[in-house]
Order: sequence, then structure tokens, then C-alpha cells
Amino acid sequence: MDILQILKDDYQRFPVDQTYSIYAKDVYFKDPTSEFRGVDRYQRTIAFIQAWFRHCKMDLHKMQQTGNIIRTDWTLSWNTPLPWRPRITIPGWSELTLNADGLIVSHLDYWHCSRLDVLKQHFLPKTR
Repeated sequence: MDILQILKDDYQRFPVDQTYSIYAKDVYFKDPTSEFRGVDRYQRTIAFIQAWFRHCKMDLHKMQQTGNIIRTDWTLSWNTPLPWRPRITIPGWSELTLNADGLIVSHLDYWHCSRLDVLKQHFLPKTR
């Protein structure tokens, strides 16, 4: 199993057809808006994103592995299902920790912006 290739493929088709078998059953997940354990909960979170957000896209900019840590740098974007369909963009990175079996046991997401910045994107036009 080439986990780096699997992750690259998952990023390309996010949030559709993600490979949940690369996660430990009790994987720890944390991002600026939520924190939980369990691959089942992670699957439900991805299903929610797929059901509610439109034109969801995860652009992978960089991926590197050092020991049992994989870091991915990305930009997540989507259209929120509000009448004016704002395009939301979150630049960030993930730190994935692998166990001895090569499964992801920790998935930590970080943003290069605040939660308030994300909220503002729903109501304020982007400046260029």
C-alpha cells in the first residue's frame, strides 16, 4: 500500500470515494471547528460535506513524509448552499501520524486563516 499515492488520489476526488481503509478504527481527528475519534465519524463528516457543499475541491500543493508523519499543504474550496452561493476558500495543512501498521492514527488540520475569516467569506465580497 503506497499511502502517499492513495492520499494524492483522495485529494483529487475529494470528497467523493475516499479511502477510509488507510485510517485506524479509532483515528483521532481535529480541525479548527471540530474534534472527535473514529473512522465512522470521519466518514459521516465527509458525507455531510459531500451532501451540503457544492463544487467542493481540495487542491494539494505539497506532500512530504518524515518518519511516521505525513504533512500535506492544501487549499479547500466550495460553494455554500446559500442563495448567493459564496465561494469559500480555506488554505491549510494536515499532519497525519501513522502507526506501526501504516494506518493513520491522527489527522490534524490547521488553517492559514481564522474561523472568522471563513465566516466573513459568506457575506463579504472578496477583494482582489
